[in-house]
Amino acid sequence: MQPLEAGEPRTIGAYRLLGRLGAGGMGRVYLGRSAGGRTVAVKIVHPHFASDEEFRARFRREVEAARRVGGEWTAPVLDADPDAPVPWVATGYVAGPSLDRAVASHGPLPQACVRAVGAGLARALVAVHGLGLVHRDVKPSNVMLTLDGPRLIDFGIARATDGTASLTSTGVSIGSPGYMSPEQILGKGVTAAADVFSLGAVLAFAASGRPPFTGDNSATLLYKVVHEPPELGAIEPGQLRELVAACLAKTAADRPEPRALADALGGALGAPGWLPAPLVEEASRAAVALLDLEAGPAGGLAGAGAGAGAGSADPWPVAAASREFPSGPVPFTASSYGSPAAGGFGPADASYGAGPYGSPGESAAGSGPGAAAQPRTAPGDPAAGHRVSVSAAGRRFSCTLVLAAAAVLAVLSGGLYGTGLLPGQGDGDRNLADGAARPSASASAPAPAGSAGPGATPPKGTRADVPKELTGTWKGTVTTARLGVATEFEITIRSGRVGEVVGRDKSVLDVLGTDCGGDWKLASATDRSLVLDTSGNTNPAPGICSGGSADERFTLNENGTLHYKSGDGPAGNPEGDLTRSP
Repeated sequence: MQPLEAGEPRTIGAYRLLGRLGAGGMGRVYLGRSAGGRTVAVKIVHPHFASDEEFRARFRREVEAARRVGGEWTAPVLDADPDAPVPWVATGYVAGPSLDRAVASHGPLPQACVRAVGAGLARALVAVHGLGLVHRDVKPSNVMLTLDGPRLIDFGIARATDGTASLTSTGVSIGSPGYMSPEQILGKGVTAAADVFSLGAVLAFAASGRPPFTGDNSATLLYKVVHEPPELGAIEPGQLRELVAACLAKTAADRPEPRALADALGGALGAPGWLPAPLVEEASRAAVALLDLEAGPAGGLAGAGAGAGAGSADPWPVAAASREFPSGPVPFTASSYGSPAAGGFGPADASYGAGPYGSPGESAAGSGPGAAAQPRTAPGDPAAGHRVSVSAAGRRFSCTLVLAAAAVLAVLSGGLYGTGLLPGQGDGDRNLADGAARPSASASAPAPAGSAGPGATPPKGTRADVPKELTGTWKGTVTTARLGVATEFEITIRSGRVGEVVGRDKSVLDVLGTDCGGDWKLASATDRSLVLDTSGNTNPAPGICSGGSADERFTLNENGTLHYKSGDGPAGNPEGDLTRSP
């Protein structure tokens, strides 16, 4: 994401802009936030299109069509103003790496992951086609990978299949070279089968790391799509390759229906482990990165999160060639207007060596309703006070992952409000497991209860074993000191002596299916308290689980509950009262 430049709008409609995500042949995409705290992608068209009545008619129709698109695997259209001086549309922001960036950074996806991506996208197309719409630009940069499944985005070019041909200007081709269907290239009638062809090309890219049609320029690509068989040799022989080949049939009638394709792929969408661990971490960091963004009084980023200042991090590492716009989760359609000689197919496609966006183009100065516009409550904002908790035993999950899981659950239930996750609602001194600077253990960790420094007298009641009153299974809700994320915690404590394993926690995060549980050794004890040590455990999933702590404190309260306070900074220092299970 790029900081806003002089002359760019700071507010569009109800949304205060935080930064620029990208630009395309038709306009720019900004990251925005509503007055209620919802994060959105706001797309505005280039000002010179606003005076084109034919364009306005098409944009209005596209927005009306996109509003009808919903479902589990798409990003919703939340707000729009086709009649504004500069038309704009706001969609739900999808936090996570795009498929093209994921493959560029980590290589081809495992087959199980490819099948899950294909099944999710096929189900998205079932919903889109069921409304009589065709997406027309299914490509890797329009596929986002999130913790709970893929998302198909950018319905700015989805159009009703009936009565829209008159809105296509001479010399305009909608789609991306290498991912367009033969009939789309030849200017024949485009049906839902065109999206299936594009989906096949996307799956070939995901499975092999390269598009099924390659070339040095768009003309070569288009010729190969129409006349030559796809290059699928890098995909392991078997059902997946057969399904991809079926999708890439030259004749539209020979391609499978999306519903049949989803059933055949049968991906375990949203199930634990559907994404490889490196992409889980990227998707998690992307969700957490949103929490650090805060708009200044006049829009744009404020504080340390602005631009590339100290403490900021690019949540989606990508190849150097495409770092100009490292976000871009809701890109504008790649179509461009004018004669064929003026470009015809918009920005260069990644299949012949360029990034997904063109240059920013001319400034949007004066566009939008202006900085003086007053924010209003955005559609879809949940009521204030809504709270989200994560079902997990919270000791050893990195705070980054717990926050990301909370973000996923919050999105499913309407937003990130009232959870303590938004900027200004929690501790500004973040200490996450993503490599942020943190005090050394020697400088920050308090001395364990019951321990004594050199020459000190041991506290009264110090003992070398676990008091009987503290044994048993204890459960309760704990809350991180940083950002206030609530999680469910459970630990079983048994008798034992200093240095022995006396506890085991249950730490399976439902959203990720990763078990971060470990052994807890007794470090010290008094008649009413324990200090347990988890720092010696092998981390089962670095980046997902934290490394443990030598200062996990349990103190018996007067009412019989057990107060737990963790010294594990990367886990967010969770704390809370636990109740003994019968």
